[in-house]
Amino acid sequence: MQIPNRPPVVVGVTGTAAGLAAVRLAAREAVSRGTSLSVVHAFTWTESEVAWASARHAAAHVVEAAVATAQRSTPGVDVRGQLVDGPAGRVLRKLSRTAVLLVLGDDDLAATGRLTAGSALLETVTQAWCPVAVARGPRPPSGRVLAAVDGSASSVLALRFAGEDAHRRGVPLDVVHVVAPGREAAGHRLLDEMIAAVPGLPAARRRLLTGPPAPALVSASRRAGLIALGPRGAGGAARFGAVAGELLRRGGCPTVFAHGRRAAARHIGAPGSGRETETGSGRGIETRSLN
Repeated sequence: MQIPNRPPVVVGVTGTAAGLAAVRLAAREAVSRGTSLSVVHAFTWTESEVAWASARHAAAHVVEAAVATAQRSTPGVDVRGQLVDGPAGRVLRKLSRTAVLLVLGDDDLAATGRLTAGSALLETVTQAWCPVAVARGPRPPSGRVLAAVDGSASSVLALRFAGEDAHRRGVPLDVVHVVAPGREAAGHRLLDEMIAAVPGLPAARRRLLTGPPAPALVSASRRAGLIALGPRGAGGAARFGAVAGELLRRGGCPTVFAHGRRAAARHIGAPGSGRETETGSGRGIETRSLN
């Protein structure tokens, strides 16, 4: 059932297979949230007027095909198409201000295997105002939802997002932290503190992994239905941490980078830090016991 006036899920499309994978994921997420889906293609053109008309027609067809894909993959989804003038990164950043979730395909990675400084995907993932999900594979996989936590304020957002997603879809939730060998006791304490920082989580399994964080999380993502993490991490990266960058490039399941509005928050395990970082309120969840 759709709830009136709820912010939409927005998906950016480009006419590629990766973009259609994003549409399928976005349609699932919209229906699970009881909200609408907005399919968006950003259009730019600098050539002759005749060529512009042809390109505009082709762009409109990209939107129509994406809308049809959403309707086929998720019957009952309330979907609308939009053709918006402007560079993709700028268009998507603006739309993220009023979206509950922004979904993208990994087009840049599929084409080149790397991300350039001008990548619309990288620009959006690092600068959006709402959570950004990057789709993988032709269809959304099933399986556990993972929340990768490290004590940072942005990973509190990721845990909240993962808990709500697991609750809505009725799938298990894992809370994952990676430590260096010999730091297991501190890792278990951090997991307890992170879970306590998000009241109302569904039942969650704690998972402590050892080794380098990025490879460990990439490996864990290959057996999951979705992984959520903070884009900055506990190291205080200005926009995008090294672990987040590796998950963006090599994640084995849909990967959500949790953004939220600015508010006062503290890093877990750093009493009295109190510096301004990103947090979010989120919708409440039924309280259940933690295993």
